[in-house]
Amino acid sequence: MENLIATIGPILLMFVLFYFLLIRPQQKRQKAIQQMQSDLKKGDNIVTIGGLHGVVDALDENTIVIKCGDGSRLTYDRGAVREVTE
Repeated sequence: MENLIATIGPILLMFVLFYFLLIRPQQKRQKAIQQMQSDLKKGDNIVTIGGLHGVVDALDENTIVIKCGDGSRLTYDRGAVREVTE
């Protein structure tokens, strides 16, 4: 019985540590990003994953239209939004 605990114990401990240090925080971060992307509304200032800064001009289920500084409008997937800025 002691051999079994000595053999499986460290492997189990490593799995628990990986879960709490890597997997769980990543899941929380992903959930927060999905919530932010679903809460987008017209007029929000955003930054895309490519670094484009703009204002949400129109929304669809899976896409957004972003108005840029010179007045041009670009269509992006909602998943391309990295953050909402003030």
